[in-house]
Amino acid sequence: MNGRTARNLSLGIAVLLGVGPLTATAAPPVVAQSNHWDMRPLADGFQLTLRLDEPAPMRASLPLLEVDGKPLGVAKQSPDRRTLTLVSTDPAVLKARDVRLVWSGDLGKESGKSRAVNPAGRTDADWLKARRGPLLPSDPGALGKYKVDSAEYDLGAEAVFLPGLKHRAELRGKVYSPRGAVGPRPLVVFLHGRHEVCYGEPTHPSNDEKPWPCPPGMKPIPSFRGYDGPATALATNGYEVVSISANAINGWDSDAYDAGAQARAELILDHLALWRKWSTVGGGPFGTRFVGKIDLQNVGLMGHSRGGEGVARAAVLNADRGGQYGIRAVLPLAPTDFARATVPGVAMSVVLPYCDGDVSDLQGQKFYDDTRYSVGGDTAPRSTVTVLGANHNFFNTEWTPGQSVAPSNDDWFGDEKASPCGAKYAGRLTAKQQQAVGTAYIAGFFRLQLGRETQFLPQFDGSDSRAASAGKAVVRVVSQAPLRLRRDLNHFDKPLPAGAVSGKLSATVCAGVTATNLRASTRTCMDTEDWGNAPHWDTAWFAAKTPTTAVTKLKWTGTNGVLRVDVPAGHRDVRRFAALTFRAAPDPSGAPKTDLSVRVVDGHGRAAVVPVSAVSDALVRMPGNNEVGLPKNLLRTVRIPVPLLKGVDLRDVRAVELRTDRVASGSAYVSDLGFSSPGLGFSAPAVLLPKLSASSVTVKEGDRGTHTVDFWVRLSRPSIRPVSVYVETNGELGESVGDVAQHLVFKPGQVRQKVTVPIKANTRDSYDLPFNLVLSAPHDALLDESFGHGLVIDDDPTPTLTLANLKTTEKAGVVSFGVKLSAPSDKYVSFSGVLRDGTAAIRKDYSGVNDDGTGPADRTIDGYVEPGKTTGDLQVKILDDKLEEPSETFAAVIQQVDGAVLKIPATLTATITDDD
Repeated sequence: MNGRTARNLSLGIAVLLGVGPLTATAAPPVVAQSNHWDMRPLADGFQLTLRLDEPAPMRASLPLLEVDGKPLGVAKQSPDRRTLTLVSTDPAVLKARDVRLVWSGDLGKESGKSRAVNPAGRTDADWLKARRGPLLPSDPGALGKYKVDSAEYDLGAEAVFLPGLKHRAELRGKVYSPRGAVGPRPLVVFLHGRHEVCYGEPTHPSNDEKPWPCPPGMKPIPSFRGYDGPATALATNGYEVVSISANAINGWDSDAYDAGAQARAELILDHLALWRKWSTVGGGPFGTRFVGKIDLQNVGLMGHSRGGEGVARAAVLNADRGGQYGIRAVLPLAPTDFARATVPGVAMSVVLPYCDGDVSDLQGQKFYDDTRYSVGGDTAPRSTVTVLGANHNFFNTEWTPGQSVAPSNDDWFGDEKASPCGAKYAGRLTAKQQQAVGTAYIAGFFRLQLGRETQFLPQFDGSDSRAASAGKAVVRVVSQAPLRLRRDLNHFDKPLPAGAVSGKLSATVCAGVTATNLRASTRTCMDTEDWGNAPHWDTAWFAAKTPTTAVTKLKWTGTNGVLRVDVPAGHRDVRRFAALTFRAAPDPSGAPKTDLSVRVVDGHGRAAVVPVSAVSDALVRMPGNNEVGLPKNLLRTVRIPVPLLKGVDLRDVRAVELRTDRVASGSAYVSDLGFSSPGLGFSAPAVLLPKLSASSVTVKEGDRGTHTVDFWVRLSRPSIRPVSVYVETNGELGESVGDVAQHLVFKPGQVRQKVTVPIKANTRDSYDLPFNLVLSAPHDALLDESFGHGLVIDDDPTPTLTLANLKTTEKAGVVSFGVKLSAPSDKYVSFSGVLRDGTAAIRKDYSGVNDDGTGPADRTIDGYVEPGKTTGDLQVKILDDKLEEPSETFAAVIQQVDGAVLKIPATLTATITDDD
């Protein structure tokens, strides 16, 4: 979200789990370091720490530590966001030369390369003159007949406890109401994303300040006020809108097991609970003003950035809890999707800004991909809306320079004239242009789905119909019509039957990219190290092993290739449908433009042929070059209106063919072939679906061998059809917790399955190890408790530390007191104290090993025992004064210890024998 770097990755996210805090006063020994980072050994790996001169920006993406160009994983941030730590078992870190912060989405981008020097993409000129669809008969962004009354409510910065966050959060919102509207009105709730929380200068700066509430002298950033455009457009047309604040979640979600998705969902439902009271019995800040004015059975949710994942989770959580609110429409705007959730039953449109510099992998695409066939009989429509020239931040005026009260930025930056996303490039939208597009699509979607204003159907049916207020914006929509209004012919996610492919054409099912493919039977779709350019196929950190979208990859070397899909008897009359549609995209390893013919054949052998290029630019590579996460390889709509199928008996369509007669050789992806018509369908909380939950378990580590712990994945009730879900362990598993990934299938009537996780025992004192069992991509069910929490309890005694006095000579230099541990430990054992003069004087006869001789004498002394060892160091430096003198003494008083048992204070005596 608020990115200061244009680099951003899409591995997704993880909270660093399983690493105990290094609370000792003495740091473990450094094995590699620079001015800003260091590497220290652990029993099972290495701890990497990066220190920043300024706090890391607060963004939707997650921070990763990259070593010599290789991202190692998601880093744990300190509360002030100046220190990032990561534990790795990769031995390559020992040879580290460069450690830096990157963001989830930058994988594979050339480190340090400026966007100013990147050449234009080969199709950029095509997109500057892209085809434009017809204007809508009514503009969804236009103001309606009602005046707007706005008000705010603030029940306190810590008014509600969010279990998913384990902290208290504010209940604050801005209300937009249609003045004079009669009767209950549909309610739309807006939720902003992850942005900086406070601005200004603190009155009393402190390193241990909590991220929320704002410290004295600083003010909360009013991100919730940044959506006046769409809120006003909706309110003037008769809709109630509430935009809510989520600063507390942004401040604390770096410690949340799911990056705050559950907490954001809980916050939305807490606000809806307030409005249930205020619209029925009144009270609170509004008295009886809203009694009878809100229809809580007709609710829409818009979530921006991490708020997008929050509203998706809220729709499912509401259904899990019996559908107490009628959440019927969800719009994730530039969203994150870290855990591969689905949102069945509810109308959904995902807005994907092409120049997103924060969630640059457009991971919200997976909400559409994962949901579209996740539930048999799902009657809700869904779509994606890709907006060329739009960045991540500018949909919110409080994240836009020149409009925000707090500092803000363009998350895509570099050469202002660089194609295709430079601020002054012809294809880039200005902030106001982007906000107008946002208003048109947000308002149009909710007016269509909540108000049943069907004049906006063409805006979301894939025909690329335009809203006048969206101006020059190039927008591409992919749509899945409601089930009753479509006839699926082939999803193209499984091998085709024998004889379906002929000529010099191959058709291969693929999924994933390069080495990230996780199904041995499925080939990868792309060779790329930059997951940012493969939104369908990059993996999510919480669900890294869940297979991504499978499609069919066509490759041909002649003009006689044919892929034939036969239409079964009983489905051949297609007169009631408006169009034949499928998704397609050119293979990035091939030509930037390609073409196919679509041939529709009836029972008399008559055929209609339509070139893809005549109706769609889906087979034209999207703009940009390969060095900045562009072009995005997105499947787009090929939509052939049925009236174009001239001469074919639409009562008896026997086959649909994709032919290679347009281009002699080429390669392309295809998916989701079928006939359909636009329509509203039926959208409501999916309360009838069974719910999947993972148990949580606690287990003792044990002393010998490997034992197991059992999680149970349960269905809330038996299902009459098979239910499936992917499960995997997640977190910093180390050597103790086994890496498990399974695809569970519940047979009809089956309500629970066991997932066994191996636990490796040891006899060394260790930190307790938390980890997760994550459920993702369910089929014919909802996710309820989608994260099972595991905890491995260390059951080994804390070793005893013994420290011995020191006898040495003047010429010894750096020496150590005796340090012995009663048993090896997996922890750093560290201890510290002060040096005190006896007959020996500091800086004359001895000194601390870190004393550089400037300023007052440094009397601190600290020591350690490395993990896995029983001896360590507690060092001092002995100074040779060249004078004959009697033996002298000084003392080391140990006052603090971590990781071992030692009675403190412990006083050690050092005796220096003169050697002159």
